[in-house]
This record gives sequence, C-alpha cells and structure tokens, in this order.
Amino acid sequence: MAALVGWRRVVLAFIVALIVGSVLGSLVQTQFNLQALEGLGVEISMATRLQTTVQDLLNFAPLYAILFGLSFLFSQGAASLVARLAGQSGRLWLCPLAAAVGLWATLRIVDALAPMPTLIAATRDMGGLLAMLVTAALSGLLFAVLVSRLPRKNDNASAVPVAMLLMVAGAVLPESDAIADEATDYTIETVASGLEHPWSLAFLPDGRMLVTERPGRLRMLTANGDLMPEPLDGVPEVFASGQAGLFDVLPARDFEESRQIYLSYACGTMDANHTCLARGQLGEQGLENVSELFRVQPAKKGNAHYGGRMVRLPDDTLVLTLGDGFDYREQAQRRQNHIGSIVRLNPDGSVPDDNPFAGHDAYQGEIYSYGHRNVQGLYYDTATDTLYETEHGPKGGDELNISTPGANYGWPKITYGVNYDGTIITNETEAEGMVQPLTYWVPSIAPSGLTMLTSDVYPGWKGDLFTGGMNGPAGLELTRIDMENGEVVGKQSLFDEEYAIRDVVQGPDGHLYVATKDFDGIFRVDIAEAEAE
Repeated sequence: MAALVGWRRVVLAFIVALIVGSVLGSLVQTQFNLQALEGLGVEISMATRLQTTVQDLLNFAPLYAILFGLSFLFSQGAASLVARLAGQSGRLWLCPLAAAVGLWATLRIVDALAPMPTLIAATRDMGGLLAMLVTAALSGLLFAVLVSRLPRKNDNASAVPVAMLLMVAGAVLPESDAIADEATDYTIETVASGLEHPWSLAFLPDGRMLVTERPGRLRMLTANGDLMPEPLDGVPEVFASGQAGLFDVLPARDFEESRQIYLSYACGTMDANHTCLARGQLGEQGLENVSELFRVQPAKKGNAHYGGRMVRLPDDTLVLTLGDGFDYREQAQRRQNHIGSIVRLNPDGSVPDDNPFAGHDAYQGEIYSYGHRNVQGLYYDTATDTLYETEHGPKGGDELNISTPGANYGWPKITYGVNYDGTIITNETEAEGMVQPLTYWVPSIAPSGLTMLTSDVYPGWKGDLFTGGMNGPAGLELTRIDMENGEVVGKQSLFDEEYAIRDVVQGPDGHLYVATKDFDGIFRVDIAEAEAE
C-alpha cells in the first residue's frame, strides 16, 4: 500500500512539474513573439500583451503540454533511473539537465519531421530557444524537489507514469474544417504521369508544354501530349531540399525569335541559399547560353518559403515573387533586403528606372511590393492592367491580393492567421498604410498557381480567377474565385480529390490544366455542368 501511495506521489509530482513547464513555456513563447513585433516598431499595450498571453495559454499551452510532456516523461524517467543507480545522488541537477536536453532533442526531431523549419515560433533564434530550455530545466528542478521529499523506501521516481500519457492525449482537440461549396461535376483527363513533383507548366507557341520538376529537371511534352523520356539539358544547378528546388518556367514574349526562357529556382546550400533567376535559349537538346540574372539577398538558412512565380508585364519587365524564408518573417518589413517581397526586373535582370525604390540608397531597387509571406500564385490581367497574387498565410490567413508598386501587404504586422503552434502572431488584421486582401482563407488552402479564365470553354466563368491548393478541406483544391468588377463575390471549391494542386494554367485550347504535387501528373479539366451566372 505504501508503494502505491509513493507511486501516486511521483505521478502527482510529474503532473505538477509538467503543468508548470507548459505554462512557463507558453509565457516565454508569447513574450518572444511580441518582442519580434516590437522590433518592427509595433506598439504593444499592456492590455494587448495580457490578452495575447491569455489566448496563448488557452490555445498553445495544451498542445505544448503534449510535446513537452513526451520529452519530460522520458527525460525524467532516465534521470530518475540514473539517480537511483547512483544511490539517489545528483537528482537535483540530473533532472533539470535531462529536461532541457530532452526538450532540445524533441524540438530538433519535430522540426526535422515537420513541413516547416521551426514549429515553435519563439525558437527561431538562439535567445528564444535558450529561454524555452530554461523553462524545461525549471520543471525538471521542481520535479526533483518534489520527488526528493518522498520516503526513500517508497521511491518510485523511475517508474513510468502512464497516466500522464492519457492526460496529454486528452488535450488534443480536433480542428474544425470549413464547409466547402458543393463540388461541381467534372471529368479529368490525364495528360502526363510519372513526373516527380511537377511545379510549373508553360505552353510554347507551337503547342508543346514545358514542365518543371522540383528536384531540378525541366521536361518537355510534345504538342500531342507525349512526355519526352529524357529531361532537357542545361538547367542551372538547383538546391533541392524540402520546399527548395526548380520552380517556375516562363517563355520570353519573343520566344519564337529569341528562343529564350526564364527559370526561377533555389540555389546554394542548406546553410546559405537564395531564390535565383536565370535565362537561357531552348535548343534541340536543352538550354544553351544559360546565365544567372538575379538572386535574392541576403542568403538564408533553411529550405522553406521561396516564392518563385513569374509573369511578364506589357513593358516586357519581369515580376518574380519571393518568400520570407519562414524563420525570417520580420525581414519582410525591411526593404534593405529582398526577403518577403515581389521584385520587378528588366529582361536582363537589371533594375527598371521606374521601380518604386529604384535609386534609393537604403533600399533594394528591385522591390516592387513587400510585406509578403510566401507568394505562390501570380497572374497579370492585360484587360484591366491588374497584377493578382496569392500567398500562403501561416495557420489560416491565405490571401488573394492585387500587387501595386511600393505597397506594403503587412506581414507579419497584420495577418488573419496564427502560428502553426497555435500562438498569436499579432492581434491586428489591418493597419494604416498596409493593404487588405481581396479575400482570405481560414482555414488555409495553401494556394498555389493562379490563372484567370479568358476562354468560353466553361460557360459563365469567363473572367473568374482559379487557384490551386495544397491543403484544402477536400484535399485537392481547385478554387474558383468569382470576380465582378474587380471584387470577389464568391468562392467555390470544384474538386474533391486527394491530390494537392501545385499549378493551374489555361491551355491554348481554353481548358484548364493542373499539375498535381502528390499524384505527380498533369490533368486537363472538363467541367460537366458549369452554373450559368
């Protein structure tokens, strides 16, 4: 009976230490996130600080308790076992050390497995990481102190408190999915298969199609839809890892004469990489006379958020979208670098004289607009002289915007989303001098390629925008954005498949073509019954 009582006390000590560690971790996470906003000049009132702290305690602390609880469970079990073998000596330093090391190892494992570089936002820099490890160590110290007060003969501190696993499992609450519009009847025709992560599609004037594969290959489909067996030669060296790789392909406006095409891609290494732009001529076997025209400055670590979409403007300038590198989001507000911006370039990569920040000594002259997170869709409407873009929010807050010269789109000062760990990025969704989106998505659909239907193939839909998606409620997401006079009047999810769409373009036949990330193929879309407007 005494042993059972001792075991229960160990479990109770574990739970108390876990709760304290989870609360402390949430408090540290919140304050470091707010500190990052203050570094951008955002004034955080005491009321806002308290509100954000409470919100994060409710949303982040329970989820963090699962992550921390698992690391704490094994770290304290190991520390207690070592202490027991050593005759109960050293517990007061073994438990804190084990807790800190255990959390560090768990964070490294989670970040390696997660699709984003850093799951817990506060750990993006060394200061935040060390602060989180300190909270773990304090929890370990508390556990050691509580356990040390148990009678020695009933010491069961090395026992595994299984009940803890049940408690943390119960803290997981399923997220609600947004109800998608009823899917429209459709048929899809497989145009090509056997590709590896197709990222971009581009039709040539003779009907052939160029396809980029993210690992770094440029493929060709004949006008009859046959995939050439071998990739094209001459592609620049690509850094392919995570979200990094070969991105967009864009034929020059005078392609029939110049044979020039543009490629956007990630270049460099894991520790120092960029979004890059190159131009070459398409020959019989591949690209010739390839030269790099532009690379994002400065270099960054990691393998996420590159942007990479391109369009031509009527004056033959080139627009290229960029990302914030995930862990560098505050840089999106600093025009001294290219991170988190859209850039506009001359065909040779030089800065157009009429760019909004051209000739400004303190700013990067290539910047066209800034305050973006990760722009993955881009379309220029020649009829209305409008540049549309779609960009990924964090957890929620994907956006459709009109990009205008010199405009600030707010990230991360304003957003409709939250961190992936559930903590608040900012309580503000709008601010003076920052552009509001035409529409946004909560929860996220992870919008990808963007195009406007200019054909009459799908009755009633001419002039509407279409964006792919990689994280929609239905899995595969092709979203029709109903446009009237430049305003969004409705959104409709067309598909209910389970493949993620990376790109969508209108082909020469007026049909929509989509590239799927997971199926690794290209489809032609036929809508059986398009609802008339």
